[in-house]
Amino acid sequence: MKAYFVRKIIYLIPIVIGISLITFLLFRVVGGDPIDRVAGKYATAAQKEELRHQLGFDKPLWPPIGKLFAGDLKGFADNQLFTHFVDTFTLNFGRSEQYKRRISDMIKAGAIPSLSLTVPAFIIGIWIQITIAMLCAFKQDGRFDRIVVILSVIGMSLPYLALIIFGQVFLAGKLRWFPIYGYPGKLGLSVIQFVALPVLLGVVAGLGAGVRFYRTVILDETRADYIRTARAKGVGEGRVMFKHLLKNAMIPIITQVVVVIPFLFLGSLLLERFFSIPGLGYMLIDAVNSSDWPVINALTFVGAIIYLGALLLTDLCYALVDPRVSLK
Repeated sequence: MKAYFVRKIIYLIPIVIGISLITFLLFRVVGGDPIDRVAGKYATAAQKEELRHQLGFDKPLWPPIGKLFAGDLKGFADNQLFTHFVDTFTLNFGRSEQYKRRISDMIKAGAIPSLSLTVPAFIIGIWIQITIAMLCAFKQDGRFDRIVVILSVIGMSLPYLALIIFGQVFLAGKLRWFPIYGYPGKLGLSVIQFVALPVLLGVVAGLGAGVRFYRTVILDETRADYIRTARAKGVGEGRVMFKHLLKNAMIPIITQVVVVIPFLFLGSLLLERFFSIPGLGYMLIDAVNSSDWPVINALTFVGAIIYLGALLLTDLCYALVDPRVSLK
């Protein structure tokens, strides 16, 4: 298994380099001259040139190949692309053009509010979805199963934004069960009252699609030979469902669950924006609205790295739950 992971990490190196190259092309080449955004429209030409020199944007975009053949490695590395690679892989994303803060500090500050919202919604949502799907499989084609299927289709049809507005207007505004928006300055138990409504809405929004998916996965397993054999031997239905069936249905469940992990870190764009939670999702929308390209570049790269790590974690989970999967 160790050799497998070493090989997978080696395979990921060119992918990470490609991601860094794409972000450079998008935010340095296609996005135009960043000095016009940083300096502002009232800056003079002299001020722009001074700022361009300070930020290193007066260097050539691409490595001069001629200096490499001449053996001038220092001159070959003196360009914006090489500097971008070094800064990206050392997680030195620079400063926000809008707030003038270090982006690494902004990511650290925004990660905790995002995780305080997404992790409870993720854990509670997965538990409820799988539990309801198991009950549907246990009572297949019964009244409960049919009602759940109908409600799942209705839930999948409801716009996410409509749920958020309903929660803020009715549950928070009229009933006053929750704060309408906000987030405490210090972490503590007071965080619960501010994230309770967003977590509830996140769980409800994912129920329809989640229950439908897990119900389909579990029902496919109920038709397998080992399930019929276990029932023929007189094994209780609860033991069949939770010990035999659920364990063998874990492969598609793990695939569905692990892919969501990167979005736990990056936060929920709509929930954080509407409830004024200062997480990474809020930061990303704010950066897009203000054209703060360094922040967008940093979050894009960090999100891609977390996603690749989640895919690697998926392979490990496959081997842990299914002895037939061998990582060599």
